[in-house]
Amino acid sequence: MRVFSSIDELRHTLDALRRQGRTVGLVPTMGYLHAGHMELVSRARAENDIVVVSIFVNPLQFGPAEDLSNYPRDLERDAAMLKQAGVNFLFSPGVEDMYSRPMLTVVDVPDLGRELEGAVRPGHFAGVATVVCKLFNIVQPQTAYFGEKDYQQVVIIKRMVDDLAVPVRVISVPTVRDSDGLALSSRNVYLSEAERRAAVIIPQTLDEAERLVADGLTDPVELEARLTAFLNREPLAKPEVVAVRDASTLQPVTSIADPVVVALFVRVGSTRLLDNRTIGRPGLPGKGVTR
Repeated sequence: MRVFSSIDELRHTLDALRRQGRTVGLVPTMGYLHAGHMELVSRARAENDIVVVSIFVNPLQFGPAEDLSNYPRDLERDAAMLKQAGVNFLFSPGVEDMYSRPMLTVVDVPDLGRELEGAVRPGHFAGVATVVCKLFNIVQPQTAYFGEKDYQQVVIIKRMVDDLAVPVRVISVPTVRDSDGLALSSRNVYLSEAERRAAVIIPQTLDEAERLVADGLTDPVELEARLTAFLNREPLAKPEVVAVRDASTLQPVTSIADPVVVALFVRVGSTRLLDNRTIGRPGLPGKGVTR
C-alpha cells in the first residue's frame, strides 16, 4: 500500500492507472477506523481495480465548540488495518495540503443540510459537501462508498453529485453494529463504561419505532413524541433530534404511509451519537445509490 499526502502525486499516479483502463473506488473517512469502515473497504475492493481510502479530519465540518482537537486519531493503526485489507492507496493529507489558503469556495445543499443534524450543527454539512467535492476532484473515482449510519450525509452527497453532474456513483453500505445493536462509530471511544451501556437505548428506540408503526401508528408527531419519551427513560441520554421524515427527501410528512426514515441525534454524556432506520422500502434517493 502506498501512502500519499500530496494531491499532485496522488493525481499523477491515478491518472496513469486510469489510462490503463483501471477502475478506481474511493472510501472517504476521518480515520480511527472500525469494522464499519472496513465493510466499506471490502465493498470497494469487490467492485474496483484500485481502492483509495482517504483519512482527513476535516476542520470545515466542525463547529467552534466541537471536538476537532480531540477527535480520535491513530494513523499508524489505521494504515496497518488498510494494508491488511488490501487497500492500494492511502491518501492522508494535512490541513495545509487540503487547504493551503483559506477556502473562499463552499459547496452547500442548504435545503437538506440545515435540517435534522444540520439544525443543531450549523454549517456542518456545508463542510462535508465541500471536502467530499474536493476529494472527488482529487481522486476522480468512478465509485465512492459511504455508510448508511450517516443517512443525511448520503442524501446530501447524492444530491450534490446529481446537481453538479459529478461523474461519481455513490454507493451506500448498511450500518455495521455491535453485538448489542449500537452503531459502530469512531466517537464511541469517548463513552465511559456507564455511557456505553446507556447508549444501547438508541438502537432500542429504533426497534420501538418499528414496533409502533407495525402496530398501526401513522401520526409522525405522535411517533416522535413517543420515541422522545422512550429515550428519556435513560438518564444519560439527551435527545437533540428525534425526527420522522420522508425517506427520500428528508422532508416532514403528515402521515406514515410512504417509507420514512426515523433519525436520531442523541447526546450520551458529552458525546453526540446518531443513528437511523428506514421503515418501509429502501429510501435513499437518486440514480446510482445502491444498497
